[in-house]
Parts: sequence; structure tokens; C-alpha cells
Amino acid sequence: MSGVLIYTKEEAERNRFAVNKFKENLGVHLVDESYRGNADFVINRTNDYNIAAYFEQKGIRVFNPSSLSRLANDKQLCYEFMADNGIEIMPINYTGVPVVKKKIDGHGGTEVEMLTKAEDFQEGYVYQKPCNTLGRDLRVWVLGGEIVTAILRESKTDFRSNFCLGGSAAPYALSADEKQLVKKITALVQSDYIGIDFIFNSGRLVFNEIEDTVGARMVYDQTDIDILSLYCDYIKEELKDEKDNRNR
Repeated sequence: MSGVLIYTKEEAERNRFAVNKFKENLGVHLVDESYRGNADFVINRTNDYNIAAYFEQKGIRVFNPSSLSRLANDKQLCYEFMADNGIEIMPINYTGVPVVKKKIDGHGGTEVEMLTKAEDFQEGYVYQKPCNTLGRDLRVWVLGGEIVTAILRESKTDFRSNFCLGGSAAPYALSADEKQLVKKITALVQSDYIGIDFIFNSGRLVFNEIEDTVGARMVYDQTDIDILSLYCDYIKEELKDEKDNRNR
């Protein structure tokens, strides 16, 4: 089978390790976000759900599906969806200060601010009540609905704990209740390979966001798990199962 791996040119350059993993394990062709050609399957590593939707409409299997990509890249939509399904979030549409200002489609913490003045509010952002434990969050990697690993991120200098912004990272052992929370979230969405981010409030995990193009750097730095090879094995198995089902 001939698959394509879709990255923006900038992200492909920044993620050479991952690109090579996908090529070596799956023999995929690297293309950019403008590609609209043929493929037996697609790995969409952009944040544009329209790309996934285009190939799905042609009957092509896409990892991750467009429904997941759309949800993960619209913070307002995602928070509302989770709250409607009984997942705790920090309150949104918050009008007090201080308040966390987030770009609706932002990633990596670079478009997140803590505002202290009401006059700094702007349209087109999510405004969220801050948690009471700043500078500390948790990412859980999930593959095929199963938890792979979890890593705690902390910062002593910034309320944002993102590793790419200089935060520290260490493996984290999920409690039974925390595992149940992750499984409750994964049961709500159709996904292949994602990261689920949580913040801490009053000592418990509170949902923060889903990363549909989740990176793997922290996993390789902090564990012995070859998570991208696991993802490639998962893709092979999914494609095999789909082929077997068609032939029945």
C-alpha cells in the first residue's frame, strides 16, 4: 500500500526524526498540505481538519480522523464538548481577572497569556478562569484508545509549563481514578494517536486540551518507549483489519 505523510514544510523540517520514523516503518511519501493526489492512506500531521475531511470523502483512511482534528483545533468547541459530556474544565467565557487568554486554534503555549486588565480582552479568543496550581500540567499519550505513557511538565518561572518553552519534564504514574478520567475522554472521541493535556486544580486533574498532532520528543527523552514505531505498528494493523473486513 502507498501512503502519504502530510506536514507543512516548516513542520517537516522541524520534525525530521518523526518523518524518518514514518518513512522507515511505513514507506510513506512526504507531501505538504497542498497535496490532493491519490493515496491508500493518509497520516495528517497538520492542524487542518479540512485536509483530513477531503481524503475521507474520497474513501481514504486518515490518521487522525477529521472529527478529532476539528475538535482539537478549536478550543471553544472542545471545552464546550467536554463540559457537555461531564468532563471537568476550568470555566470558560470568564469575565474576571486574572484570566487566561488563549487563541482558539493556538498550540504550544505560545499564544496563551495571563491577563490582569479587563481592557485587554479581545474578540476571537477563549477566556478561562485560571487553575489554582500554575506552572504544572500533565500530558497523556493515547494510542488506539489505550494509554501509552504520561509525563508531568513543570515550570518555576512561567504559569505555562510547556516543555518547548523551557519547562522541565518527568514520567508520571497515573492513579486509578486518573486512568478512568483519561478513558472517559478517549471514549468520547474517535482517535488514533493523540495527547491529552491536563492542568491541576485543588489537587486533581482538569481537562485542558487535546493535541491531535502530538509530538514525541518528551517520550523519547524521558522513557524507553519507541512511541512512533508503536504508532506505525498500529497503523499497519488498522489497515490490515480494514482490508480483511473488505474481503469478507
